[in-house]
Amino acid sequence: MLQTRKEIVFVTMAGIFITSAIVAELISCKTVDFGLYPVIAGIAPWPVVFLLTDVMNEYFGKQAVRRLSWITCGLIAFCFLIVYLAVELPTAAGSYMSDAEFRKVFGGSLPIMIGSISAFMLSQLIDVYLFSFFSKLTKGKMIWLRSTGSTVVSQLVDSYTVLIIGFWIPGVFTFDQVLIFGITGYLTKLVIAVGLTPLVYVMHYAAKALLGEKPTAEG
Repeated sequence: MLQTRKEIVFVTMAGIFITSAIVAELISCKTVDFGLYPVIAGIAPWPVVFLLTDVMNEYFGKQAVRRLSWITCGLIAFCFLIVYLAVELPTAAGSYMSDAEFRKVFGGSLPIMIGSISAFMLSQLIDVYLFSFFSKLTKGKMIWLRSTGSTVVSQLVDSYTVLIIGFWIPGVFTFDQVLIFGITGYLTKLVIAVGLTPLVYVMHYAAKALLGEKPTAEG
């Protein structure tokens, strides 16, 4: 049973964090046309994950965020297992989706999940480290710098790691496509991350008001 407001805030943020990460895996098999360039649909929830990473790092510390990242990886792997079993189970006659349709939608998510687990952990570790580095460098000031600075690097690593493992190695994309989708996806996530910078301040002060205490690195 949750005893304190801090626990409730942490569990709520962790729930949004985990949900966003898992949903990103399931929708990554679709390519979205923004008119200017194509991007993978799964990039949409990731800025939320990185935003929460920065805010939670601020208030709960990098050890808590690192632990949450490992838990999220385990849950993505658990989701991978459930999806794999659902794909392999025989399809009943009269099913809303045929075996081929279901396999095409969810079967394509399996290698993406493997790539995403690898990309997620690598980018999260980089993000947490850089956030702490920028926080010490600015002596707890300039929230926008430590939030955006850590995200700029970590999302670049995330973009190409998942594309190489989830799309290039299985033969879904050519190397040229990986380069294109990596650039377009990274730029899209970067624009979203920069656009969410004001929300970092909103969440920072909302968390401070809710928790009634200073964060681990005041900004």
